[in-house]
Amino acid sequence: MAKLNPYLNFDGRTEEAFNFYKSVFGGEFLGGIYKMKDMQGMEVPEEAKDLVMHVSLPIGNDILMGSDTMPGQPFVQGNNNYISIFPESREEADRLFGALSQGGEVEMPMADQFWGDYFGSLKDKFGVYWMINYNSQNQQ
Repeated sequence: MAKLNPYLNFDGRTEEAFNFYKSVFGGEFLGGIYKMKDMQGMEVPEEAKDLVMHVSLPIGNDILMGSDTMPGQPFVQGNNNYISIFPESREEADRLFGALSQGGEVEMPMADQFWGDYFGSLKDKFGVYWMINYNSQNQQ
């Protein structure tokens, strides 16, 4: 099975968002933050030179990646994508949920669910949707 990693697009707020995610999850960006002005062989409009071309943040065995859209490129933010996290403890689930929900909107507070998980969902202050799932019997 191929490995899947979420890739997020932002309208000029990628660096801010990824610095926030780095403060929540820890770690370091792989190779730093690449800007549009770093692209080889491509004309970049002046207003786009400091936008993020690519950033990668390892989280556990996975990688969260992102970039800004170019000026004039359509940007649509919606609730059709969630990032689902499976922390190793109930305490870590609470910590992640609390940190990610700061400045955002809680959809479903952390609580024990009928399917066996300790679960909550939220939209963070950047409009990204998250699900936090902890199940002591069945770690993902």
